[in-house]
Amino acid sequence: MSRNYVSNKDETVRMFKNDLLEAVSKVHFTVPLFIYLPVISFFLYQANSVFHVSVLNQMEFIFIGIIVWTLTEYSLHRFVFHFEPENEIGKKMHFVFHGVHHDYPNDSKRLVMPPSVSIPLAALFYFIFSLVLNDAFLPSFFSGFLIGYLIYDMTHYAVHHLTWHNKLFLVLKKHHMKHHYKDNSKGFGVSQQIWDYIWGTNFKP
Repeated sequence: MSRNYVSNKDETVRMFKNDLLEAVSKVHFTVPLFIYLPVISFFLYQANSVFHVSVLNQMEFIFIGIIVWTLTEYSLHRFVFHFEPENEIGKKMHFVFHGVHHDYPNDSKRLVMPPSVSIPLAALFYFIFSLVLNDAFLPSFFSGFLIGYLIYDMTHYAVHHLTWHNKLFLVLKKHHMKHHYKDNSKGFGVSQQIWDYIWGTNFKP
């Protein structure tokens, strides 16, 4: 990823001439919680009251959904966010999608996915999952998938803006900072490092 400027301050840069597009490209880190926690609650209600799925089966599919999210997180970050075409239009699109975050990594308004992107993506993933999963198990699975997404968003904000002395948090923070400041061709997991180990993109000791 080419990079001409890296800011270490909580500052931003204008990406769009259109004021509306510029406004929806920024979001407070709590917004995903307000949007998706009610959605998760609705799907868990469906699993319980509509499909009468047992608690054990719900927990099983929630866990599977979280694991599928971690692979999705890794894949999106590695193959979509870090894909940079050579043409000018492709480079501008790459900057909008992810390049701006590497240039302004501490911009607190661009650390979680804006609803203008996350809602269409969530709808797309729900449609895909609905094609392969039983109706009774889809709500639990998708709840887990969204829980995984929220963990990712909150972790991403935290590693850039919070200082905790929890060992797991410090490991994740160090891993992500290496991705930003040492080698952005490695360390694509944010909420975890599982898939970096599996696919060989983890940092060498």
